[in-house]
Amino acid sequence: MVKKVLLFGDIGIDDTVALIYARLNQEIEIVGLVADYGNVSREDAVSNIYYVMRLFNFPQGIPVILGAEVPLTGEQPTYYPEIHGERGLGPIIPNDDHELKIENFFEIVNIIERYKNDELTIVNIGRLTSLATMFILYKELMKHVKEFYIMGGAFWVPGNVTTVAEANFHGDPFAVNIVLTYAKNVTIIPLNATQKAIVTPGMVDYIDSFGQTKILKPLMEYYTRFYQERDPSLLGSPMHDALTLMAIMEPDMFIYESYPVTVVDKLEGPARGQSIAETRPYESINNGEKKHRIAFDIQYEKFFHHFLTIMTGQPLQ
Repeated sequence: MVKKVLLFGDIGIDDTVALIYARLNQEIEIVGLVADYGNVSREDAVSNIYYVMRLFNFPQGIPVILGAEVPLTGEQPTYYPEIHGERGLGPIIPNDDHELKIENFFEIVNIIERYKNDELTIVNIGRLTSLATMFILYKELMKHVKEFYIMGGAFWVPGNVTTVAEANFHGDPFAVNIVLTYAKNVTIIPLNATQKAIVTPGMVDYIDSFGQTKILKPLMEYYTRFYQERDPSLLGSPMHDALTLMAIMEPDMFIYESYPVTVVDKLEGPARGQSIAETRPYESINNGEKKHRIAFDIQYEKFFHHFLTIMTGQPLQ
């Protein structure tokens, strides 16, 4: 069954790989794209979306929606050109001489209304500001969304912004807590899982030889260079965002546990953005807290086979 997906993203390199994966996966239908700040500015996120949509001939009529430009904290966001490149596509500078048709934020309401009978899935692979805003403005409407998949958090493993915090949760912890308070059927794909979804240069070369992923190789070379300079022991680079999209189709790839989750939303101090799972069963029972499904590990062989199959269009022998 084809999954209808409304995707929220801050389109840097790994988000772009997720978009390519979605386009090549015949079981995923992107019904809307919300461009947010995060890895890059909102302006660059919009430009990158249109670049990828044109390059990969996405179906006409997919709305591109202006999402959040700053977090609910009111701070100016920090971007990461050293990881994602000047404009978010590594060495690639997208051509901006195209006519952009930007949809109003209210278009998210129209999409949820349009697809609520078809069981809409929301996947959030960037900061959670826009998604939290939907719960602030349209809490009842959001009950019609079947499920939410969120890339973010780090549970008892090192973060990628601070010792304890992952970038999406650290960037707007207020927004994360709003979403986790009100959303139902939430699956969190944290660094615990995504840092194990390694794509090696050899895998990239194999995929590139089939010719359908176009810009994947220069993107991944840039991305892998950063990760291997930071940690020479890494064999490649992690696919945080593509893995989150895989989760909606490949539940057997993941090892899940469910716990109540809170995020430290103190803006000052080293704990900001830390994701905390309440693992004491008596506390969960006594307080009646909502539990969220968390991916703590992946089966790498399944990831390997699935990623190569989708990205090449050919099953592995």
